[in-house]
Amino acid sequence: MNRKHWLVLLCMGIFITACKKDNPLKQEIEQFLGFHKPDNFPDPTYHFATNPVTKAGFELGRALFYEPRLSRNNTISCGSCHIQSSAFTQHGHDVSHGIDDRLGTRNSPPIMNLAWNKAFMWGGGVYDLDLQPVTPITAHEEMDESLENVYSKLRDMPKYQQLFRSAFGSAEINTAVFMKALSQFMVMCISSNSRYDKIMRKEAGASFTSAELNGYHLFKEKCASCHAEPLFTDGAFRNNGLGISPVNDLGLYTATLIETDKYKFKVPSLRNLTYTGPYMHDGRFLSLPGVLEHYNSEVQPTPNLDPLLRQNGRVGIPLSGDDQKNLLAFLKTLDDEEFIKNISLSEQ
Repeated sequence: MNRKHWLVLLCMGIFITACKKDNPLKQEIEQFLGFHKPDNFPDPTYHFATNPVTKAGFELGRALFYEPRLSRNNTISCGSCHIQSSAFTQHGHDVSHGIDDRLGTRNSPPIMNLAWNKAFMWGGGVYDLDLQPVTPITAHEEMDESLENVYSKLRDMPKYQQLFRSAFGSAEINTAVFMKALSQFMVMCISSNSRYDKIMRKEAGASFTSAELNGYHLFKEKCASCHAEPLFTDGAFRNNGLGISPVNDLGLYTATLIETDKYKFKVPSLRNLTYTGPYMHDGRFLSLPGVLEHYNSEVQPTPNLDPLLRQNGRVGIPLSGDDQKNLLAFLKTLDDEEFIKNISLSEQ
């Protein structure tokens, strides 16, 4: 091969490398492999048989997730209240801020590992991920829009005509394909690469410190009944003795109208707590030490208090100062930096 040919190949190599560096998102998407269950996770509950994740469907769902035209005045997207760097929560707000800066009554829950969820939202009422986006889109204090108006706006954009055609074989935009596309993005928001996960998978070099290991043993003794591994939630709705808030949020009762469901809220995952504060359904605790102290000494004997918090003649979970330090050390191992920096989940 002569010198001229070497120069051509060298230039092509530099060009390709530069393209990859300049377009990391494009490179990530091109390597798209679809949904894969992490080795240390159980089987998902989402109905993939009726909505398999495809590259085109995921790309469409991702575009819709960050599309402000889903709101009445085209200013609020799903990604406005579910920010990736905060593990898809609205970091810094005790309750969500929606359209026209209207305040909700609950903290934005994280979007992660939803393929394993059987119920959605802090107070329940939705039991299929494909239906969940209806609530924020139509809620007065969130996006305040109608689905038909959303579809009308999207139909006027050639970009979405092409994306829907690529994903579903037709440019038609309706509720069925719109919701399936959003689900295809959301089920791919998988957090499974924390240090805890690597330890459980016995990956090389992954191990707990002594404080973390002590915290893990304590967690299994005192917390795992509600925050079951590896998702760190049992998906149930429980009353954890927060006391009645000024807005008197009745929790699950609002959806079921069953008296014993009053003040029950969905058990959140403990993954990525470093990124998801403030904590609880109404964001009342600004720090994790505050959460632990609640369980140690501040649990209120409210109606329907979970039986696990009323044992041996007392309410709450006794946690010494050392217990709390060790628990905090263990909980830190559930942070998944790869998840919050996963470029394929980011806005373009």
